[in-house]
Amino acid sequence: MPSLTRVAPVLGLALGLLALGPGLGQGFVLIQDMVFVPSPAFSPFTFGLAGGAARVVPSDAVVTLLAHVLPAELVQKLLLLAIFVLGCAGAARLGGLVAGAFYVWNPYVAERLLMGQWALLLGYAGLPWVVHAMVRGRRLWVALLPAAVGGFAAMLITGLTAVPLIGMYGRAVRDRWRGALVVVGLLVAFSLPWLAVTMLRPEGLTGDPAGVDAFAARADGPLGVVASLLSLGGIWNAYAVPEGFGSVVGAVARLVVMIAGIGGFWLARRGLPYAKGLGVAAAAGFAIACLGVTEPGRDVLRWLVGVWGGFAVVRDAQQFLAPLALLAAVGLGQLTARVPGRAWVAALVVVPVLVLPTMAWGLAGRLTAVPYPDSWERARAVIARDGEPGDVLVLPFESYRRFGWNGGRAVLDPAQRYFATPGRQVVASDVMRVGSTRVGSEDPRARKVEHVLEGLSPDLAAAGFRYVLVDAGTPEELQAFTHWLKGARPLVDAAELRLYRLEGPVARPSSE
Repeated sequence: MPSLTRVAPVLGLALGLLALGPGLGQGFVLIQDMVFVPSPAFSPFTFGLAGGAARVVPSDAVVTLLAHVLPAELVQKLLLLAIFVLGCAGAARLGGLVAGAFYVWNPYVAERLLMGQWALLLGYAGLPWVVHAMVRGRRLWVALLPAAVGGFAAMLITGLTAVPLIGMYGRAVRDRWRGALVVVGLLVAFSLPWLAVTMLRPEGLTGDPAGVDAFAARADGPLGVVASLLSLGGIWNAYAVPEGFGSVVGAVARLVVMIAGIGGFWLARRGLPYAKGLGVAAAAGFAIACLGVTEPGRDVLRWLVGVWGGFAVVRDAQQFLAPLALLAAVGLGQLTARVPGRAWVAALVVVPVLVLPTMAWGLAGRLTAVPYPDSWERARAVIARDGEPGDVLVLPFESYRRFGWNGGRAVLDPAQRYFATPGRQVVASDVMRVGSTRVGSEDPRARKVEHVLEGLSPDLAAAGFRYVLVDAGTPEELQAFTHWLKGARPLVDAAELRLYRLEGPVARPSSE
């Protein structure tokens, strides 16, 4: 087994290449929350000082820094492949190659990729390394680095996994209290980038209780929501469900593999020093994921979000299944270890791929790299040359867009990152629409702009804007705002985008 695990990074790379497929081509994968842009610039948004809650901290800053050394599209591809290499190699250390293969090839990873949540998955990839560091009682800070880069969601699932293991870490360093202080201290220290910004901008903690219903776990197969969660699925977004999940045969196969993994972990628990802690973390994560399944559970969550907006982090509760995924992966590896012969190990490594075949080739072609249109670069150059004050307003004032040049895939509007400059704020909507549910804005500036745009002829210069960018998804959207922009000077006029400059003095936006 030890000799086989040495090839785990290669296996992870192979699975990553197979999973990403066309996403590794020229350009960027732009889907849901996955937004990378060419030549990104540091701005207040990068550090969570503009926009809504500090979800992009510090991941956007790390990407921006790396993109000053390497082409940004290469940075994206390396980070996505790193998820598979790190995750597979780490899980293989705990349970062998089968554990490594399952840990990076399962519904949780597939659905989070379709959600574009690469930063969360980076922390997920680091979880087995965290467990390994807890067992050894050293180098925990190294194991926490992927989650630290990922930011708040990655650190939350990491904390959920690490805290139940604190007692074990204390024994490893022969001083339980010192071990506990080290673990908690490191978790807090690596959370400081987003914690500090959140405290500096308390309005970032606001949370709309409507998000509880919008982001609650849902059935992504025919066996119901609890079975979906137990199978590591249950994502709230119907567009993030891989192809073929409606099949009864596939749903049963995914559930059987998970039950086998949980059973294998139970049988091997006495030989695993971290079994109790990981078991507690997995059970707690599953319980959190199930909170929104029932109406009483949603009532509790709505009440919590109303009391303190910080509780909004548990609205998307399916993300807390991460330790359960690691537990099942280790359990499958332990079952494999009971089977004599290395040929069986090689055969069983492909079982996760056979159970979830539509994760291959960019999740059946849904992860595809595309270039940005030339008009976006022309508009950025125009804005960059202008030394006059005033911000950029992005229209339509919607957070997720479906551009024809991106194959119609929904993506968080890239404009805030693409047109960012140190001295000019790019204001876009952060309102979420999930079906008929509207989840309100977290950004105070965006809320003020919403009120301004409610007027028939909004005075955009008085609201602090010098430029208006219409990044259209359809030809109709290019024409929709012309009555607001009478007298504005068009500087870029293309099929995908129009850039207008408002003439005359621009007011300084007042703080809320």
